[in-house]
Amino acid sequence: MKDELTHDLLPGGEDACVACNGGCCGGGCAPRSQLASYNWLDDIPGGAADFDIVEVHFKNTRRGFYRNSMNLPLQQGDWVAVEASPGHDIGQVALTGKLVQLQMKRVHLRPDAEILRIFRKARPVDMERYEEAKARETDTMIRSRQIAADLGLKMKIGDVEYQGDGNKAIFYYIADERVDFRQLIKVLADVFKIRVEMKQIGARQEAGRIGGIGPCGRALCCASWMTNFVSVATSAARFQDISLNPQKLAGQCAKLKCCINFEVDTYVEASRKLPLRDVPLETKDAVYYHFKTDVLKREMSYSTVKNQPENVVTLSPERVLEVMALNRNGAKPDKLTLDDDERRVEQKAFGDILGQDSISRFDKKKKKKKKSAAQGQQAPKDAMPPSPDKRRGERRDPQPQGNANGRRRSQMKNNHEHSRRNGNPGQENRKNAPRPGSQPPQQ
Repeated sequence: MKDELTHDLLPGGEDACVACNGGCCGGGCAPRSQLASYNWLDDIPGGAADFDIVEVHFKNTRRGFYRNSMNLPLQQGDWVAVEASPGHDIGQVALTGKLVQLQMKRVHLRPDAEILRIFRKARPVDMERYEEAKARETDTMIRSRQIAADLGLKMKIGDVEYQGDGNKAIFYYIADERVDFRQLIKVLADVFKIRVEMKQIGARQEAGRIGGIGPCGRALCCASWMTNFVSVATSAARFQDISLNPQKLAGQCAKLKCCINFEVDTYVEASRKLPLRDVPLETKDAVYYHFKTDVLKREMSYSTVKNQPENVVTLSPERVLEVMALNRNGAKPDKLTLDDDERRVEQKAFGDILGQDSISRFDKKKKKKKKSAAQGQQAPKDAMPPSPDKRRGERRDPQPQGNANGRRRSQMKNNHEHSRRNGNPGQENRKNAPRPGSQPPQQ
């Protein structure tokens, strides 16, 4: 039932579903490949006529951009015959319209690069020759491997791809060192009567071309969606506390798995907030050494014996920092773990900062009146306001009446004013008075 519904939804019916190569038609009838492109401008009128270059996909990871010079009505999923050297090749239209221009920038295609043409839509005769050439690829690969072994070349031919007309073949090989394959090309051309092209690929590219199922139970990332391969280091496994077992870290390409790099940034960021692992924790009974850390769970386990799980205690990073601070100050706790009562004291009570749980949060609060300074007693309403002289005097003597120093200063001021009114020498006479130990001025 599902296949019948899928065929009805496709514009070309069942034939279009059979012609779909790895989900490039966008109908959802086949698994998505790493070269599949979704044309999200397909339903916009005139979108395909604004740009005359079309993206064409071939077997596995090979793609190309061709010019639709004859203005053919091409759609995604159409098989076309394109220009090649020599002869022609058969491929499938993967993308049309303005998105092709963005795709050319993404693959860093040079503006001055030569763009070949599209001859025509593939005819039944072209498709028959294409299927015949495709059926010869496996036998050619096995025979070419034997020829390379007879010539003593240290290389492995991983895949062979014939051109659509069968006049040319591309041999993909893997080699750790530089290989002189000039004699191999002559032998292959004489045996298979074709034009030979050699292309060197890496181990990850070979796994992507062959495909397979990973230990996670899904299709290999290099065969399903990855197009760029980044180098993977063993340090990425150390950051994630993965066992450095070559059999578990290596993928089907005999290299480190690409998925090791997927979460390493998250682990590095989380590990920065954790205490140092090489610092032992000392208690009154024993010394604990770091055993393992769960970075994402924020748990650190300590053992009384290095590299062995004996008397393992799991702590939080906050507790580890607390014990380290005690050890630096020369103190040793009775034990690393906390009792239930101590844990309850350390846990912070829930505080409603924004007041969202309060029922009266929208009520207007009444402002409280400020109390008077004299023991909170308010002055009577019929009391007269203090005179300016009294207010001025209060500002001059801010000390309270019960203070002895304030009374002494007030008494000295009154004596000074009284002496100046009675004609006693004041500050002006003191300035003119001779200093002690100096001679008086001569008259």
